[in-house]
Amino acid sequence: MSDRDESPGPVATLRRIAFLMERQREESRRIEAFRRAARTILPLPDEEVRRRAEDGTLTELPGIGRSTAAVITDACRGVVPERLLALEETAGPLATGGEELRALLRGDLHSHSDWSDGGSPLEEMAMTAMELGHDYLVLTDHSPRLTIAHGLSAARLARQLDVVDAVNDHLGGSFTLLKGIEVDILDDGSLDQTDEMLGRLDVRVASVHSKLKMDADAMTRRMVAAVRNPHTNVLGHCTGRLVTGGRGTRPQSQFDARAVFTACAEEGVAVEINSRPERRDPPTRLIELARDLGCLFSIDSDAHAPGQLDMLDFGAARATEAGIDPDRIVTTWERPRLLAWAGARL
Repeated sequence: MSDRDESPGPVATLRRIAFLMERQREESRRIEAFRRAARTILPLPDEEVRRRAEDGTLTELPGIGRSTAAVITDACRGVVPERLLALEETAGPLATGGEELRALLRGDLHSHSDWSDGGSPLEEMAMTAMELGHDYLVLTDHSPRLTIAHGLSAARLARQLDVVDAVNDHLGGSFTLLKGIEVDILDDGSLDQTDEMLGRLDVRVASVHSKLKMDADAMTRRMVAAVRNPHTNVLGHCTGRLVTGGRGTRPQSQFDARAVFTACAEEGVAVEINSRPERRDPPTRLIELARDLGCLFSIDSDAHAPGQLDMLDFGAARATEAGIDPDRIVTTWERPRLLAWAGARL
């Protein structure tokens, strides 16, 4: 791509820059500057944006600084900005070894929007998933107990479901944003949302977020109880560990993995292979144990921003390394089969 290649337009250019920065895990504050600028100019007439680009008044608009104004100006002139050119040079696969499996993935069962602790509107998450070639994306914002992540009460979740319906009506069936939740597994193994609301969802990811250092026996009972709950479809980031990243490191929770994965196999609950590189959860030996016990798997991004949806590369590489049959990975399934599985125990 040369710097004279035709630019896709200022809004698309700003979104592409933000997407590529997110997949490379750059600083969220800098990324938000590009997304904020895109939101600012999106409703404006093209003529006004071009006029402001030429007379140097873009920075008079809220949310547009010098760097984003320069990107908009280049895009209006049909020039690909240097910032985008540099990012595109490193836009290849994020991981190697899982390319064939990655091509088989049809969707993603774990993602977050700005309704909880994600950084972007659910519409932006859906549009990015479409652009990545997904057939579906499950929106799984957090449940009420996780107040630090602005977890959704039953009332807020009900409102979100109406918004999801509106987005799907607009999309017209070419892609589906599915209704879901990342529901907290409470201390006794119950799920942090009403049965009525859980029953209205398409897919439910159950995860432990608190008391990660609980005694191993108690943690095992807690996780097995959650897995055996008929609403649970996916056991999310099962050890809770962090191996790198800005949040530091965190050791994995201690539990009887054989007992937990046996329950998953018996109940048809998928063990998540969380694609976030700072998690690498489960560890390799636990992926292999779950494989040997006959578990299903779900390769998920756990995306909190649109660019992170592309992190499925990491999960596909790990699943390939472990020799998991693609048909045991529910995110390779077509949407009707996925929904039939997710609703089978209710």
